[in-house]
Amino acid sequence: MLWIKTLAKQIESTPLGVAISQSPWMFPTFETIHVMAIALVVGSIAILDLRLLGLSWNRRPVLEVASEILPWTWSAFAVALVTGLLMFVSAASKYAVNPPFLLKMGLMALAGLNMAVFHRVTFAQVEGWNRDARPPAAARLAGAMSLLFWVGIVTCGRLIGFTIQ
Repeated sequence: MLWIKTLAKQIESTPLGVAISQSPWMFPTFETIHVMAIALVVGSIAILDLRLLGLSWNRRPVLEVASEILPWTWSAFAVALVTGLLMFVSAASKYAVNPPFLLKMGLMALAGLNMAVFHRVTFAQVEGWNRDARPPAAARLAGAMSLLFWVGIVTCGRLIGFTIQ
């Protein structure tokens, strides 16, 4: 654990970390953009997840919904990733030991794993259930897990601001 604190201190003492932490406008600007990007990520993911659950857009093929939604999701995720990293470097030693931050990162890893397994296994056979109003159980499970992970990610993200000293 000592090496994590040492590395985190080195990260936040970089010129970029110092500039962000000392600027009156940089961190709030990055945080605002981060929150807007996360809202777009979660909103777009929710649309696809609800389709996978068979709860919305049942008349539209899954591939059609995914092709319209996922470019927005990935673009917003890239923005959220960059702004999240910029916020992290400003106070890395605080984030690196913050329980909600660590839980958020763990949930993001699980969301990524869920997505990877879904795309590799279930979505690989989407042609067989693309137009079904109620996708197969594996797709519904992936959609439900995704929603749960992202609600947890947002909740943890909100808690970080209340728990950073």
